[in-house]
Amino acid sequence: STAIGLAFPLIVRYLMDAAFGEGDPALLGSIALGLLGLFALQGVFNFGETYWLGATGERVVTQLRDELFSRLVGLSPGFHAGRTSGELTSRLASDCSTLQQIMGHQIAELVRQVLFLVGAVILLTLLHWQLMLTTLTVAPVVVLAGFALGRLLRRRSTEVQDRLAAAHAVADEAFGQIEVVQGFVREEWEAARYRTGIAAALEAALSRAVVRAVLFGVLTVVAFGGIVAVLWQGGRLVLAAQITAGQLVSFLLYAFSVAAAIMALASLWGSYQEAQGAARRVFDLLDRDSEITDPEAAESLAGAGPPEIAFEGVSFRYGEDEPWALKGIEATIAPGEVVALVGPSGAGKTTFASLISRFWDATEGNVRVRGIDVRGCGVADLRSRIGIVPQDHPLFAGTIGENIAYGRPDADLPAIEVAAEAAHAREFIERLPDGYDTRVGERGVRLSGGQRQRIAIARVLLKEPEILILDEATSGLDAESEALVEEALQLASAGRTTVIIAHRLRTVRRAHRLFVLDRGRLVDSGPHDALLDRCELYARLYEGQQLT
Repeated sequence: STAIGLAFPLIVRYLMDAAFGEGDPALLGSIALGLLGLFALQGVFNFGETYWLGATGERVVTQLRDELFSRLVGLSPGFHAGRTSGELTSRLASDCSTLQQIMGHQIAELVRQVLFLVGAVILLTLLHWQLMLTTLTVAPVVVLAGFALGRLLRRRSTEVQDRLAAAHAVADEAFGQIEVVQGFVREEWEAARYRTGIAAALEAALSRAVVRAVLFGVLTVVAFGGIVAVLWQGGRLVLAAQITAGQLVSFLLYAFSVAAAIMALASLWGSYQEAQGAARRVFDLLDRDSEITDPEAAESLAGAGPPEIAFEGVSFRYGEDEPWALKGIEATIAPGEVVALVGPSGAGKTTFASLISRFWDATEGNVRVRGIDVRGCGVADLRSRIGIVPQDHPLFAGTIGENIAYGRPDADLPAIEVAAEAAHAREFIERLPDGYDTRVGERGVRLSGGQRQRIAIARVLLKEPEILILDEATSGLDAESEALVEEALQLASAGRTTVIIAHRLRTVRRAHRLFVLDRGRLVDSGPHDALLDRCELYARLYEGQQLT
């Protein structure tokens, strides 16, 4: 395709000189038909080139999105705690889309224009090297303007992407808490927040548009100013009979091609600068390693001892400048024992449980499961033996059956039904028109809180974990749902090492022992009745909740 484009001015030169020299109208008609055929062939080559490069770019960006998502879901909770989901989805959507434009048609255009520019310069030199020197006088200005304004364009583009990501985060947060937003009649306030975010993005985008417009304005004047200089000098050469009119037309066509290529490359340079910011953000994420990784020689939990949990001098804080969330914890949870973590808000209960699943690593000391330091075994091996029922009982926007089988995707329907029965969920599921094929909506919004919680328990039961972690799984439920869920939890914890994060103390009487935490320290442990007698903090917490 490029070769045909480069040959076109030369063909015009020879045909013009021949046709006008002989004064033959029929030859002009033949010339026109020949050129049409040439352009048709060029169109076929353009189609193949554009499709192949475009398809290649699409595949590359699809693979990039796949790798980026895989990396993000594998990063530790510490990474996600410092970022919003809207920011990360913006990286997958907006930034990858920017790269998709570069990897697709713009790479094809870049290759075409570079080849065309180099070929045109060579042919211009062969046609008339003095005119070529006149053409090249604009090159330094083009290069300087491109680099100077290109850097500024890159900074402006990074600002646009960052501000769009912030606006996406606001929208994502509002959509995820839509009932709270509407319940507090804050729709207009959230709309104003989003409007402020996109207004900031617009301001940055307009600033970027100014830089791009200046770049193109300067290059247009310079490039076509060079053509005017060539036309002036070439016209003088034709009048002096040093070149023919056909040679001048051919040279001007090449000069126009050079100017067009420069303009196209300037546009691609601007797009490249815009994409650099997106690429930096995407590859920063791809290059990031998770704080929680498998050891080089992981010990297997399969042949280890019974599912005992031990904390040996464990201290933890979320950052070097943060206060200690846990300090000097010494505790053992026997196999099959049910232990409840109690204490005031901020005492470290959730952090204690998170260290068992190795969502975080202890800053000091060791956490052991089956006698093995959790940092010495494989992350998947450890977490496959732990079942977690979170407080907010989240579900995915699939079917009920898919949600129950989430931890065991190969489970068949009978196994799913057994888990649902054990979680007291089978009855309400089978009353639904689509049963286990009922779609629950985003985060399970089509189900009640009690129904979502029972599905979450069924999901854990189907996984058959050795260790169970319950984060106040009955909070926010009505009395009837709470009774059903509590019964399901008792069945789930039977024979399993169980850790309950307790916010309401009346729900933990069935625990064998209670660990009383305060300001990150384990201040006492024992059965409920014994703690009421000897632990002032526990007695005060319990009595306070009884009064309320």
